[in-house]
Amino acid sequence: MYKGGGTIFGPKPRSYDFKLNRKVKDLAKISALSHKAKANSILVVEDIKLDAPKTKELVNMLSGLKLGRKKTLFVLPEYNDNLRLSLRNVPYLESSLLADVNTYDIVNAEILVLTESAAKMFVEEEEAV
Repeated sequence: MYKGGGTIFGPKPRSYDFKLNRKVKDLAKISALSHKAKANSILVVEDIKLDAPKTKELVNMLSGLKLGRKKTLFVLPEYNDNLRLSLRNVPYLESSLLADVNTYDIVNAEILVLTESAAKMFVEEEEAV
């Protein structure tokens, strides 16, 4: 026993999570992408291959796209170590795998950059839905 007693039904932590159906999540993602497409904020580039993780090379390649310092999201089809390591050093660039991209990331970015193979996979995935 503790001096002064204890609290019988004390506060308990509560989870505020709720389940959202997969189809609703997919609709939200498609809606966000169509909004970006209407605003001409989607760019499709050819697949980027880097021999070593060099941020300077990546920035030189991207300077031709005239992105400026806008918050940009790169959507990659599969994990690419060299590209991901180069992207993480630039503060206004984010990267995400196609399987992991979510609605918040799409809406939060000013410009969405898809590689050709990611765009092909995304179109195939959308046709299946």
